[in-house]
Amino acid sequence: MTPARLALLALLWFTGVYLRVPVLVAPALAPQIGGELGLGAAGVGALTTLPVLMLGLGALPGAWLIGRLGARRALVMAVALMALASAARGLAPPAALLFAATAVMGFGIAVMQPALPAIVARWCPGFTALAVAVYMNGMLLGEFLGAGLTLPLIMPLTGNDWRLTLLVWSLPALIIAGLLTRPDDRAPDVEPPTPGSILGGDPRMWSFGLILGAASTLFFGTNAYMADLLAARGEADRLATTLFWFNLSQGAASLVMVPLAPRLVARRGPVLTTGLMAVTGGLAFLWLDGNSALVAAVLLGSATAIQLILMVAAAPHVVPPGDTGTFSAGMFAVGYGMAFAVPLAGGLLAELSQRPQLPIWPMLAYGLLVLPLIARMDFRRRVA
Repeated sequence: MTPARLALLALLWFTGVYLRVPVLVAPALAPQIGGELGLGAAGVGALTTLPVLMLGLGALPGAWLIGRLGARRALVMAVALMALASAARGLAPPAALLFAATAVMGFGIAVMQPALPAIVARWCPGFTALAVAVYMNGMLLGEFLGAGLTLPLIMPLTGNDWRLTLLVWSLPALIIAGLLTRPDDRAPDVEPPTPGSILGGDPRMWSFGLILGAASTLFFGTNAYMADLLAARGEADRLATTLFWFNLSQGAASLVMVPLAPRLVARRGPVLTTGLMAVTGGLAFLWLDGNSALVAAVLLGSATAIQLILMVAAAPHVVPPGDTGTFSAGMFAVGYGMAFAVPLAGGLLAELSQRPQLPIWPMLAYGLLVLPLIARMDFRRRVA
């Protein structure tokens, strides 16, 4: 592999890290933030689920920006916006500022999401599956870094100050934005896509989005409500350990996928298998406790990571390179819209009923409902 290709893959990896680090810091800091600002269960969960909503709502404007500015320029703007808004969360109270900054941060990540597949399709001909697996490995290791290392490593270094912790995690992303500013990405001479043209395009986009949403729902929802669930069964002291291994399992699974992705992408069997594994892991985590529940969390995290990579990497395989950004934007809009709505509904049910296990049930039901959709999935390439 040439040095230029290695440098490109490294830049994609570091960019991928910041698709998730700012989001997954929130579950680890939720007890401190919720206690200081007086947030209820739904409010604490929204620290994680609100960015997920923005990943859905911002995907279509993100596709428009990519068409208007070019993929690299849109990505630079999005990374810088994400970093500054993520750091601004530490300026709260008031709580409204916390949620506003969280929403802006989520919008920045929402633009990053379709920009990266569009860049991969153009920059990495002949090794798109490898490039997607690399930046997705960065993304999923970013989940581990944010959720798994915040409590045991970063918080002691910042004197247990959650505001400073947010700053430490956020501002290094500005370095990534700087590295992405090389002027070789001219805005295309085409009309930027509209929401109607994205959502009314290839009908497989809806299927891809719903399947991606099932994996994202189980992952983000479990992270969001893990503290409440563990506390309800007397295991609050296991939060740091469970977050650590749950999110590390995603990074480890994505690392395994780097060499395997070219052989597994655009095939129904691996997607269906990981969907079944995710539902099984979620059920086991709900009903077991202690180390058995930890093993179930690792199974859940690994399965959702692999399923997510398989779906994102399939997009450049089923549509022409010029359509990858819009197809991905629609897929992310549908998937992350579901990943916001389903856990939020579960959280509201839990708050009303005072039953902390309820948020998990809608997520598991959704995971089961998409299995027949996976079994009928068409991964053939569309002709331009």
